[in-house]
Amino acid sequence: MMNKIKTLVVAFLLISFASFAQSNDQPLKIGYTNVEYILLQLPESKQIESELKTHSTQLENQLKGKYSEYEAKLQAYERGAPTMDKTIREDKEKELMNMNNSIQEFQRNAQMSLQQKEKTLVDPVIAKIDKAIKDVAKENGFTYVISNQALLAGPEDGDISPLVLKKLGVDPAKAQQTPEPAAAKPAATTPAKSATKSPVKKKN
Repeated sequence: MMNKIKTLVVAFLLISFASFAQSNDQPLKIGYTNVEYILLQLPESKQIESELKTHSTQLENQLKGKYSEYEAKLQAYERGAPTMDKTIREDKEKELMNMNNSIQEFQRNAQMSLQQKEKTLVDPVIAKIDKAIKDVAKENGFTYVISNQALLAGPEDGDISPLVLKKLGVDPAKAQQTPEPAAAKPAATTPAKSATKSPVKKKN
């Protein structure tokens, strides 16, 4: 799933890690965390992956039905073309080309549908993580919070991930030991495959 939401997380990192206002007499205090890691610890993570997989499977099944129909009609055309009247043959060829175009359009729409579904599911969780990070930063006097992916070195006590997990109701002791993005099963792959045969060419 993380491969599917990577773009959304990156966008979050670019716009959401902001400074937290403090008075001038307070020392600079910088914390760091990993949004992908936190997301993987939340129960919503498995739910998102499950819903994306279900949606992708539905799209794949619809595509398979369209492609099977196209293949059946293409094979029937190839068997009967030599004996077909020119007008009938041209009509069959036009029908096959229209079906092929319809399959390609379905592929494009299916991918957009999957991406929109993904965004709809992930955005509220990212917003919740964003709020938790800002709350933890404010409560613990952090001037800035940055992504640990941009951190070359830093003290262990600068990692606010356990505090953010607690804020989100997750026991840090039950989380993964290393705060790195875990290898998760990808959500559904591109839900459609291209027709392997090109539209038939008209015969003279």
